[in-house]
Amino acid sequence: MILTADGIAVDGPHGPLLRRTTVRVGSGEVALVSGAPGAGHTALALALAGRMRPIHGRVCLDGTDDPALLRRRVAVVDTPGISEPDPVLPLRAVVGEELAMAGRGTLPRSVVAWLDARGAAGFARTRFEDVPAPTRLALMLELAAMRPGVGVLVLTVPDRHGGSPQQWWPLVAEHAAAGRAVVVTCAQSSAELIGTLTARLGGDTDPAPPAAPGGTSGARHERGPTGTTVQALASHHDDSEGADR
Repeated sequence: MILTADGIAVDGPHGPLLRRTTVRVGSGEVALVSGAPGAGHTALALALAGRMRPIHGRVCLDGTDDPALLRRRVAVVDTPGISEPDPVLPLRAVVGEELAMAGRGTLPRSVVAWLDARGAAGFARTRFEDVPAPTRLALMLELAAMRPGVGVLVLTVPDRHGGSPQQWWPLVAEHAAAGRAVVVTCAQSSAELIGTLTARLGGDTDPAPPAAPGGTSGARHERGPTGTTVQALASHHDDSEGADR
């Protein structure tokens, strides 16, 4: 499975939401996309998931430009204002809603048992915002991946929760190692700490042929800190079309 967004841009009622950006990722890979706050993180996630149609470029899954297909196969995870859980809800309520979307049991005892199997039952009654960020992200990623048909995860600015990116990078790597395609948007500083090149929000790059996982193409493939393949598109930033400052 290969998700490709070639030079996509999204406009809003008051101006650009996302300037031209190119991202490509295949099953078993992680694509990091870095940018400043407000530079289009949410718009990119929605466009990749078929929930927002670009005014330039197109998003394809295995070569098919079909928003309905994208909505079935691509899950947005912890996206501010979209899929970010209500911070005041108890964790068990958030997990119950997500289990329902995955077609799993949602009785209180079923939810607690699911959390217990992941070492998180002690947080069942804790407000979501008070659950440690690595635990929240681990649960949200797994729950999104459980939805029927989902093969691509788009995690939006996990570094906004604080801490080191090394806390969430292994979680992302696990899902890629399980054969999923993963896109993560983050700050440039987080990408530098992880130690890999990134695609850049608003810093379009010339399209390169999609590569099979572990293959070679015009995109550069690097090994991340956990050994997961990172597809890093070298992007050329242009201040005239760069991320909002």
